[in-house]
Amino acid sequence: MAMAPSSQVTGNEPVVGGRIGLRRRFTEEGTHPYDQIHWERRTSRITNYRDGSVAFEQPSVEVPVSWSLHATNILAQKYFRGALGSPERETSLRQVADRVVDTVAGWGRADGYFADEAEAEAFADELKYLIVTQRGAFNSPVWFNIGAKGRKKQASACFILSVDDTMDSILNWYVEEGTIFKGGSGAG
Repeated sequence: MAMAPSSQVTGNEPVVGGRIGLRRRFTEEGTHPYDQIHWERRTSRITNYRDGSVAFEQPSVEVPVSWSLHATNILAQKYFRGALGSPERETSLRQVADRVVDTVAGWGRADGYFADEAEAEAFADELKYLIVTQRGAFNSPVWFNIGAKGRKKQASACFILSVDDTMDSILNWYVEEGTIFKGGSGAG
């Protein structure tokens, strides 16, 4: 079966030569997906339910207006990279989505997954739109690690570890599990 030219791709064609053959569904070429969203800044605050003390707080967190405060708190506390209060600290969902999606799209470009630059841009725009509108989400290790400076590119949520019936193997299993947990994943 011959693949249609990229301008005529319907989405039902098989992947040919490692290329995705993707088309836009939610975004328009020439319009940034973030420009389709209404944004606001709000304070992320998590309090201790027992005594009301503040366990976490970050002012001026930028998220879409449609996002719940709960989603905002998870984003700010768990997924923003950089030390709290430092200039390097992420403050916007835009930064997080750019960090992750630009890294993934860069890998796709480098490995030849896209037919051309227009397809690569469509991929990145569509994925950013899906993230900021909460139509899709990555697992936690992706948010923790992908595109974050100084972090391993660990993206899997679960790893299967084998263990032999020896003391060295059992103790090494704990080292491997600890390393995996540090990256936000789990082991079995």
